[in-house]
Amino acid sequence: MNNIPEFFGCMVWGDEAMKKSLSEDAYKALKGTIDIGEHLDLSVANEVATAMKEWALSLGCTHFTHWFQPMTGITAEKHDSFITPAESGKVIMEFSGKELIKGEPDASSFPSGGIRATFEARGYTAWDPTSYAFVMGNTLYIPTVFCSYTGEVLDKKTPLLRSMQRVSAEALRLLHALGRTEVTHVYPTVGAEQEYFLIDKEMYMERRDLMYTGRTLFGARPPKGQEMDDHYFGAIKPRVAAFMEDLDHELWKLGVYAKTEHNEVAPCQHELAPVFTTCNLATDHNQLTMEVMKNVAQKHGFVCLLHEKPFEGVNGSGKHNNWSLNTNLGENLYKPGKKPFENKQFLLFLSAVIKAVDEYQDLLRISVASAGNDHRLGAHEAPPAIMSIFLGEELEEILQAVAHGEEYIAAKKVKIGMGVEVLPEFKKDTTDRNRTSPIAFTGNKFEFRSLGSGVNIACPNIMINTIIAEQLSQFADILENSSDIAADTERIIKDVYLAHSRIIFNGNNYADEWLQEAKERGLMNLRTMPEAMQHYGDDKNVALFEKNKVYTRNEINARRDIQLESYSKAINIEALTMVDMARKDIFPAVSRFVGHMSKGVLAKKQLGADLPCDAELNLIRTLSELLQEFDKYITLLEEEVEKVHNTKADPLTISRMYCDNVLSAMRKLRKVSDKMEQLTSAQYWPYPSYGRLMFTM
Repeated sequence: MNNIPEFFGCMVWGDEAMKKSLSEDAYKALKGTIDIGEHLDLSVANEVATAMKEWALSLGCTHFTHWFQPMTGITAEKHDSFITPAESGKVIMEFSGKELIKGEPDASSFPSGGIRATFEARGYTAWDPTSYAFVMGNTLYIPTVFCSYTGEVLDKKTPLLRSMQRVSAEALRLLHALGRTEVTHVYPTVGAEQEYFLIDKEMYMERRDLMYTGRTLFGARPPKGQEMDDHYFGAIKPRVAAFMEDLDHELWKLGVYAKTEHNEVAPCQHELAPVFTTCNLATDHNQLTMEVMKNVAQKHGFVCLLHEKPFEGVNGSGKHNNWSLNTNLGENLYKPGKKPFENKQFLLFLSAVIKAVDEYQDLLRISVASAGNDHRLGAHEAPPAIMSIFLGEELEEILQAVAHGEEYIAAKKVKIGMGVEVLPEFKKDTTDRNRTSPIAFTGNKFEFRSLGSGVNIACPNIMINTIIAEQLSQFADILENSSDIAADTERIIKDVYLAHSRIIFNGNNYADEWLQEAKERGLMNLRTMPEAMQHYGDDKNVALFEKNKVYTRNEINARRDIQLESYSKAINIEALTMVDMARKDIFPAVSRFVGHMSKGVLAKKQLGADLPCDAELNLIRTLSELLQEFDKYITLLEEEVEKVHNTKADPLTISRMYCDNVLSAMRKLRKVSDKMEQLTSAQYWPYPSYGRLMFTM
């Protein structure tokens, strides 16, 4: 597989396969649907279905599935074979346009947030022609959307497509108002950098916390963590390199633009970054990437961990969502150009982001909220829960000049010389990058850095597309009725900066001083998921989504409740797992070690009264006292979980109980356990230590 261009996308029914297998009219119709959203007739769908089936059969497929993204956050699929009964007990392989366009899964067990009763089983999947079908194993995967029998949206893809449609429409309005009538289509592009951990499969199987929850619930810090900074961008170990090579090949076959790979900061942590593509394809690709990572890891004797914080004391894993807007002419609307101070179109679109982030800080925080991500945000390894934008000195100075009616004098490009003749000089960027900022402008795109590693990127991109579409709509309303486009454009940029500059912060978001400053600026600090989710149904947010036809109020409330219930379930599973491990493994193990030490003391005393036993007695006493405390906190955790189970309340109240009470009891239990691990012989401790998990490859 050395000739990558030849096998890249070989498992995808993409443009090349379409051209080969479709008539010219059908190909044009399908491309019109993919590129600009034109309606596709059933007659064309029938031809597409036949061509897609023949292509899949040529690759050894026997089944097809409508692949969709329910509100579980992961993908779902139901496999049907192509066989159709024929005469004399034979079968033929058939696949119709109707089967391509619509499927009927059992929807009763998927989360619906009260949209429908659980006894109502029927749901529908509908083909998304803007996302390419692909083959894995013996199955043709057809990307689809998912809705209930009564038409309510039950997936993440439908609102994503709606939000893309809205931002495209409003960007077009604004561009046309600026005189850019040659632009006919605008689409958001995304590149999602994916962080993950690899650990040895055999050790993973020895830890119930990893198997049940994806993170370690107990574990003392090893003598060495990430202090030496020796893992970040370090040499990739052969076993990991073999995994990465295999992963690249599998992703390339599926048309995923896997580009960059390296070691991340924490031991056994790594990252994969793709090339940008359209927002909905990027979402599908990232879901595929996470799935393929897990499968390939198994082949190499690893387990791939996508939890946001699998190990206490070292960095967790996130996902950087790089977002921009592009036109059908290949123009990136967030590329400043050589003279950004003269590029009013760029500054206008930049202003839309500034205003959107300031007005909808809560929605952006909600889009990355999860039980796992609460452990990460603000932990000096990820941006804080406070939303802000990094623009860099040059862009902020430009906006200040516009806002105050001043002339902007561009700084000259500085060349960096390395002091060695053989080394080249290169131009220094006019601004630095800021890795502590939640939302950073990075040259021609915005990098939303707050996502957790396991999140479905549809959620944050729905928010980004919608809140920016709203601002572009407001700007277009002004300019479409303007008698002086240049003056009104300047006024919009000025007004936005003066009203919303509080959201711009170019400093260190990790600093304690920023927390106080952000509070004084009036920015929201939604530290936990329950704090954030209580704002989902705020009137301004409901009005935003209903106006832009992305969600109805009912769909918003359903999503809020589903996310809160998912949060509570995750913590409940963690708490029960901790009790199980504490009672069945840790307490007996430490007790056995104390018994072993006690026998040693008795043996010493039998050998002679003058043999010193103080060290052993002190250890026995310390561990015995810790065991008493450990037992107390096991009981406390059981009681807190039982209180929640016995409480009849709304999902927000339940989630707060888990956040405030259950998590607090879990932390107390873990603290005692980790102390005992450091004092107990490794021969007696029942689980692989952090040192073995993170440094054994």
